Amino acid sequence: MTKLNKTEIKELLPHRDPMLLIDDIEIKKKLFSASALVRVRKNSFYVQGHFPDNPVMPGVLIVESFGQAAAALTAHGLDKSTYKDKLVFLMGVEKARFRNPVIPDCDLILNIEAIRSHGRVWKYKGEAFVDDKKMADAVWSATIVDKK
Repeated sequence: MTKLNKTEIKELLPHRDPMLLIDDIEIKKKLFSASALVRVRKNSFYVQGHFPDNPVMPGVLIVESFGQAAAALTAHGLDKSTYKDKLVFLMGVEKARFRNPVIPDCDLILNIEAIRSHGRVWKYKGEAFVDDKKMADAVWSATIVDKK
C-alpha cells in the first residue's frame, strides 16, 4: 500500500485549491482500489453558502471527490508518459445515491474500485463513509484526453 499526501496528489492531478477536494489517498491495489480522505470543514468553500444555517457538502462535490480519487488512483498506477499532458474527464454517472447528509466537521472516507478499463475509458464504483456510516455511493466512468 502507498499513501499519498495532498502535495503528491497535486503531482498527479491538475486540480488546485479550492477544487482539489481529496486530502490524501491510500492506494490499496495498483490501478484497482484506493481509499481517499476528504476533510469536510465548516470553512470549506462549498458549505459556506450551502447552507449557512445548516451546512452540508453538496452531493455533486461528493461525486467530484470520487472522480478525483479515481483519477489519482489511475494516474499513480500508469507510466507518467501515459498521463503527461493529459486530463481525466468524467464521462458519465450511472448511479449516485446520497444516503445521509455530509455535515461538517467530519472526515469523509471514499473507498473506490476500478471496475474495468478499455483503452482510455475507465469505469469505477465507490462508497463514501463518515464514521463507518455510508453516506453515498456511485458508479461512474471517465476518460483520459489530451490537454488542448
